[in-house]
Amino acid sequence: MYHHDYLYKSILIPEIRRYTYVMALKKILTYPEPVLRKKAKRITIFDDALKQLAADMGETMYNAPGVGLAANQIGVLKQIVVVDISKDEKEKEFIALVNPVISEGEGCVAGEEGCLSVREYEAKVERFQKIHVAAQDLDGEPISFDAEDRFARIIQHEVDHLQGTLFIDHLSTLKKNLYKRKLKKILKAGE
Repeated sequence: MYHHDYLYKSILIPEIRRYTYVMALKKILTYPEPVLRKKAKRITIFDDALKQLAADMGETMYNAPGVGLAANQIGVLKQIVVVDISKDEKEKEFIALVNPVISEGEGCVAGEEGCLSVREYEAKVERFQKIHVAAQDLDGEPISFDAEDRFARIIQHEVDHLQGTLFIDHLSTLKKNLYKRKLKKILKAGE
């Protein structure tokens, strides 16, 4: 399903584990926060600050709890996402994808999605069933792999964030408007 055998051997031995960082939880921003609609900038500097950002993002993702997180969601306009690749619940592992590009999408599957940045809403979204991903690791080395099913869905969802796109943008106008009305009630109740 996830092609984990290939991924674990070649690129997904989590690069975070090679570094020792004190991880910090970041605030996850929610729609309609304007930064969620902005395009992230390509990363050109691969340093300890980037590794710390990835570590913080991983910690934040798992604390939420979630299975993916894009830098935009914590207010950082850089092209980096973290995606859960844990084989079991006890040992949390994730991959950091820097400057990810999705190509060669195949098949179309509708599946339920939610988002840490879209409060109290889930909906069916059509995504490619299989994708090819090219990116860089935290050291700037190129990586590429194929992803399928849920793993492919999560990556597509997170890469959308880097373009300023939310999963609700893939919905019909009617469903978007229903969510906006629901959000107004949520926001008003929080005042």
